[in-house]
Amino acid sequence: MRLKEKVAIVTGGGSGIGQASALLFSREGARVAIVDRELAVAEETASKIKAEGGDALAFGADVGAPGTAEANAAAVLAQWGRIDVLICAAGFSCGGTVLTTAPADWDAVFRTNVGGTWLWARAVVPAMQRQGGGSIITFASQLALAGGRGNSAYIAAKGAIMSLTRTMALDFAADGIRVNAIAPGAIDTPMLARGFGRQADPEAAREASRKRHALGRFGRAEDIAASALHLASDASAFTTGTTMVVDGGWLAA
Repeated sequence: MRLKEKVAIVTGGGSGIGQASALLFSREGARVAIVDRELAVAEETASKIKAEGGDALAFGADVGAPGTAEANAAAVLAQWGRIDVLICAAGFSCGGTVLTTAPADWDAVFRTNVGGTWLWARAVVPAMQRQGGGSIITFASQLALAGGRGNSAYIAAKGAIMSLTRTMALDFAADGIRVNAIAPGAIDTPMLARGFGRQADPEAAREASRKRHALGRFGRAEDIAASALHLASDASAFTTGTTMVVDGGWLAA
């Protein structure tokens, strides 16, 4: 087991990439704390883990709310005594250009994606420093590298996360804390479905996106969870400050 006796926190763990990562990490030996805006879905993921014989905690929290991360991290430490891995998978997208995105929506996207990454890293780094190391995994997007239309706030936020990842990697390298980002392509999750639903012709948009991937399909949440497992484990002991692109050939096309 690649994460035996490790403790992981997964934000956005109630569905999609977060849930797939939480389940895989548990199967690899980790005790997993699941954080989601909706407590019921966090508890659902925790129940799945426990049904497989794993150990899990569930928290209902807005990841961008100040104070929440510290309180939940303290609860994890009280229960399990350490925090080895943080995955910041919680995300939000509203669509729109800079002209059509409302200021409140722009703020909400940055609050969840960038603020949720910053606040949770801020909450767990002291524990990782005390124990001599850890791994933080953030989520960017292939769109932050390639650009894209009609999603300005989300793409800008994902670019900010890539920059934040690099600077955290440098700031905490001496503490043995590795910080890396994953930039997925289009992954078949509820967020992707909502994005297509905002288009004038959702099915046409879906098909065009699928064809853009060299592998001819959308990614699965499990594809990204496998990459997160690599970055969380000792197999990536010499990897920090990088963005791992897992996009089915989107950028190469």
